[in-house]
Amino acid sequence: MATEKHFKYVVLGGGVSGGYAAREFVKQGAQPGELAIISKEAVAPYERPALSKAYLFPQNPARLPGFHVCVGSGGERLLPEWYSEKGIELILNTEIVKADLASKTLTSAAGATFTYEILLIATGSSVIKLSDFGTQGADSNNILYLREVDDADKLYAAIQAKKGGKAVVVGGGYIGLELSAVLKMNNLDVTMVFPEPWCMPRLFTAEIAAFYESYYTNKGVKIVKGTVAVGFDADANGDVTAVKLKDGSVLEADIVVVGVGGRPLTTLFKGQVAEDKGGIKTDASFETSVPGVYAVGDVATFPMKIYNDVRRVEHVDHSRKSAEQAVKAIKGKEAGEAVPEYDYLPYFYSRSFDLSWQFYGDNVGEAVLFGDSDPSSAKPKFGSYWIKDGKVVGAFLEGGSADENGAIAKVAKAQPPVSSLEELKKDGLLFASKI
Repeated sequence: MATEKHFKYVVLGGGVSGGYAAREFVKQGAQPGELAIISKEAVAPYERPALSKAYLFPQNPARLPGFHVCVGSGGERLLPEWYSEKGIELILNTEIVKADLASKTLTSAAGATFTYEILLIATGSSVIKLSDFGTQGADSNNILYLREVDDADKLYAAIQAKKGGKAVVVGGGYIGLELSAVLKMNNLDVTMVFPEPWCMPRLFTAEIAAFYESYYTNKGVKIVKGTVAVGFDADANGDVTAVKLKDGSVLEADIVVVGVGGRPLTTLFKGQVAEDKGGIKTDASFETSVPGVYAVGDVATFPMKIYNDVRRVEHVDHSRKSAEQAVKAIKGKEAGEAVPEYDYLPYFYSRSFDLSWQFYGDNVGEAVLFGDSDPSSAKPKFGSYWIKDGKVVGAFLEGGSADENGAIAKVAKAQPPVSSLEELKKDGLLFASKI
């Protein structure tokens, strides 16, 4: 007989959002026994960004329990014991295969059922795999992806096993840039391949990308643009040996890491909730079209007040903040109290080699580059503003201090008018510090 367990609140997903939601539930006075977190991973919620950075460092790599939430935003680290101390049931290694929102029932792969009064969907994304497209040889050994701590362990083991070998990174976004850097730091021979005309095209302008590509090239990372992997060769053991590109060239490879994006995990709820822009549609409290069902993080398409638009955001900052907002809204509703509207300013950041950038706002309109973007500078520091309808709507900064990053965030939030793009370019960071 399969077990059935009932909880007042269930958080489905044990990623970043799951952990931050748990902390907020406790802060808002949830009682022991009321909350469960169901996760298909084997470990308590952790800060996912560590996996593409410090986890793979050649010296003193980060390991759990070092980066459990909520340490990534300067909070207390929630060790597995924390959940039991607070009377939160952490249900790990449990994949939910069926969600029936009408009967408020979740069913696991093992046949256990969980019922709830309030559901918080925090399922996040799954990585897009080349085998999904039937790419020839894509299931060879040492073709790796990065999403969960298990993936990071496999990649770390491959790095140790193929010391001094050749690595090919497929994809030129976040994962591509961060992993190319960390593989190079591990003394592998690294080539990064992507189809677009420049790296990180969703955010970077051609000028910004040119800096990073030159910087990486100076560090010994080879970059191949404008083509894709169409197949892989493997040896008799099934280990990958080469990557075949669409342009006809072949790259030798001992390790291949693929970072070509993710897909929000919404399949369980298809046809049961309203969807928009690839995610589950929510209001400003992250409540879905089904009362008592909330969605946060990567899977939520929500009203972005600052742009009077609905958006879906895949980033750790929003994963944290949307989880906290939803829990405040849930508890506020119970108490009959209004909760301030979610007023999110988009924020993205990355770190690789000695570089560190932050971006706030919207990258639309005309871009104005300022500062020292010479990749051979000892300490390059440069940025960009985006101007639309005579106002600054977005700001990017490489190499900024905490105060300077704070200043560009203020600019993106305030959207000050700009009379002259020439003046703006000349003022550079000064413009931000005057806001």
